[in-house]
Amino acid sequence: DHMSTYDGDIEKLKSSFIEFLHNLPFYGLAVVCTDDPGVNDVLGDIGRSITTYGTNDEADIRAINVQFKEGTSTFDVVRRGDTGTVSPLMHVTLPLPGMHNVRNALAAIAVADELQIADKAVENALERFEGIDRRFQNLGEIKTTAGTIMLVDDYGHHPTEIAATLLAARSGWPERRIVLVFQPHRYSRTRDLMDDFASVLSDADVLVLLDVYAAGEEPLAGADGRAMARAVRSRGSVEPVFVESLQELPPVLGDLLADGDLLLTMGAGDIGAYAAGLPELLRSAPSLKVHS
Repeated sequence: DHMSTYDGDIEKLKSSFIEFLHNLPFYGLAVVCTDDPGVNDVLGDIGRSITTYGTNDEADIRAINVQFKEGTSTFDVVRRGDTGTVSPLMHVTLPLPGMHNVRNALAAIAVADELQIADKAVENALERFEGIDRRFQNLGEIKTTAGTIMLVDDYGHHPTEIAATLLAARSGWPERRIVLVFQPHRYSRTRDLMDDFASVLSDADVLVLLDVYAAGEEPLAGADGRAMARAVRSRGSVEPVFVESLQELPPVLGDLLADGDLLLTMGAGDIGAYAAGLPELLRSAPSLKVHS
């Protein structure tokens, strides 16, 4: 993402991360996720002490026995010290869904372990952690005239983030139909990552695409919401519905939503503010379809 900063050169991006890590003092610690191929590419170039985390067998801080149920992730943590010794298992209950949140928790555990914070204190803190605004933010079960809709809002606007969020929704609520409303952010990002967007967006059960939130950019030919809809449609997995503006969204949702759906709004533009008002809009909708 933001590859223009690095002249579109992935090697420059990697070098920037190495340079950043070398700002650490000689006694500092780099905590890195070795589930990420890009991290593994630069691991040997980091001239600082390193603690690795992830779900792979080689990670110093590793999650095992991962399970998801609705909005909760549970897992055990195996920690391997410098001498190869293994600390007692930690048992974590995290009130957030998704493997990406499991990895985020592992990073926090790695830092806490370095600071010698007691395991029980870490477990208790993670169990009470409610997440942050616009990161799989559960806005509630919205009761409508025709049933109940679960509403989730997320800031994700990059293909990797979208994929992680959709996977979290699928893992936690496998019985629900996922209705995704996505607002692309920036024409340049839409152009550069069009194929990746088309791939991950095709995983939704129902897809509504808004036009691009410009964020100060001038429009680019072939890099708007309609182009994205065509790219998704060409894959044949889902038939996207294009909606030009948020103002046109309510009747579309009225036609598409059904009792029991998980409605997921995503994007870094003004869709976040719109999502905050959706509970009231859904409650006042005259009718919604009901699954037969």
